[in-house]
Amino acid sequence: MLYLTRKIGESVIINDDIEVTVVDIRGKSIKLGFTFPSDATVLRREIFERIQEENRAAAAVGSDALADAIREAGSTAPATAPTPAPPKTETGS
Repeated sequence: MLYLTRKIGESVIINDDIEVTVVDIRGKSIKLGFTFPSDATVLRREIFERIQEENRAAAAVGSDALADAIREAGSTAPATAPTPAPPKTETGS
């Protein structure tokens, strides 16, 4: 982890296109301002972690449901698929 000391109005630049500015300091609270591209995603850590946990839970349910669907499809599928007829061709005389 990188630690920096900044004063109100001072900034840091990340990857040439993200700027973090110290806007205000009150006691133990610091207000930061962010300038970043519109395609960037910025989340508070607690929100990010909650989304990740919900995604993991959904993936677990999804994979269980997929496995159930595959088993169910396998029990109803015919043993062998019918062989398609060869295409008809015209013969010229």
